[in-house]
Amino acid sequence: MRKQLMDMLEARKDEIIQIRRYLHENPELSFKEEKTAQYIANFYNGKAVEIQTNVGNGYGIIVTIKGGKPGKTIGLRADFDALPIVEEADVPFKSKNEGVMHACGHDGHTAYLLVLADCLIQLKDSIPGTIKIIHQHAEEVPPGGAKSIVESGLIDDLDAVYGIHLLPMGPAGVVGYHAGFSFNGRAYFKLKVQGIGGHGSSPHLANDAIVAGSYFVTAVQTIISRRLNPFDVGVITIGSFDGKGTFNVIKDSVELEGDIRYMTVETKEKIEKEVRRLVKGLEEEFGVTCELTYESDYPPLYNDPELTEQVAASLRSMNEKEIKEVKEFPAMPPSEDFAYYAEKFPACFFYIACTPKGVEKSYFNHHPKFDIDEDSLLVAAKSVGQVVCSYYGLD
Repeated sequence: MRKQLMDMLEARKDEIIQIRRYLHENPELSFKEEKTAQYIANFYNGKAVEIQTNVGNGYGIIVTIKGGKPGKTIGLRADFDALPIVEEADVPFKSKNEGVMHACGHDGHTAYLLVLADCLIQLKDSIPGTIKIIHQHAEEVPPGGAKSIVESGLIDDLDAVYGIHLLPMGPAGVVGYHAGFSFNGRAYFKLKVQGIGGHGSSPHLANDAIVAGSYFVTAVQTIISRRLNPFDVGVITIGSFDGKGTFNVIKDSVELEGDIRYMTVETKEKIEKEVRRLVKGLEEEFGVTCELTYESDYPPLYNDPELTEQVAASLRSMNEKEIKEVKEFPAMPPSEDFAYYAEKFPACFFYIACTPKGVEKSYFNHHPKFDIDEDSLLVAAKSVGQVVCSYYGLD
């Protein structure tokens, strides 16, 4: 079956590319992917599968492929939302939706999985188990789509779940993996510091919120430098400080917004505890009142070591011309809501290199000029197809 699957995928490479280009031209933002979801659902019409739409808190879709024999159940996930970015990539299939762009590769994720799923449907009588194809909405915007799909109960029977991400970290043909904690978790906070306004000539009659807020900006960095173990990963970014006013007027309040990243659950809990402690101290030190909103967006993504090693070994055993190198990648500083699947099920989220050919400079995901080498799409399809065959012992 493995060879048959690989031959089928290779014969449909152009179709995968055509689907990717159509999706690239018609991007939709998180939680607004109505037409994209309809396109995906239509692709499965008339096929021997169970289709569940509007799964979770948006347009999620689960397609269940029941094999010809009983066995374990696995999930294959691809996201399909785009970003609020004006496209600058020089391609003939540019976004038709001004200000919206597939700048993260989700168009490619969806394209490869659609065709791989169709091939698996045709070969399903040889599969000793069930495969759930998870087309997920809203990866880019918290709370994301993954958490709600997990909480729907529709994938409670998974024994393992897999996903990939296109990354311009090498030429097409390179496949990367990383066991253990692999993507940062992320939290968001907003802090309102309320003081007492007044005139610049009489600071003793006021209580300057800007001074208190500025102290917080500096002090919060000591959480990373003085509260975390030097071997732990943590980042705190103050991305917004709204203190606009008049030059000779003491502001009565300011608002700050920040982004927090961490690689382990323990670090997540430590940073949140210290931020809350620092806010209480700010009130005592400066006599201000503080209103803190602290939200954990996505957890750290943990790749099951045993499952990841199985994936790496399986990929290394391939004899496909498209797969040129399988190598360990470093842990990644961005966050990924695939982490919610990995919290509940044994999971492996691995990487498909996609740097365009002949470019002097490649642009990373979320850049207005982001593009991929479309040869990487067949690499993705064959790699995940190989993982499926290996899991079920199909040669």
